[in-house]
Amino acid sequence: MESMKAEVESALEKIREGLRVDGGDVQLVDIVDGIVKVRLQGHCAGCPFSQMTLKNFIEKELKKNVQGVKGVVSA
Repeated sequence: MESMKAEVESALEKIREGLRVDGGDVQLVDIVDGIVKVRLQGHCAGCPFSQMTLKNFIEKELKKNVQGVKGVVSA
């Protein structure tokens, strides 16, 4: 579990670079049974495209880069 958390944090650091360009950010809240719970912050928090960002960008990248990630949900 701890190694997965470290891998997710590492992958999120790379994702944050893209989000920060638009004034946003993402915070890891928890990981339960392969489901990563995150909180979008900054401009991402109120963005009408936040669900697309969550599923099409964050979830896609985490699944690609961290073994065992089943999905990403907003916390």
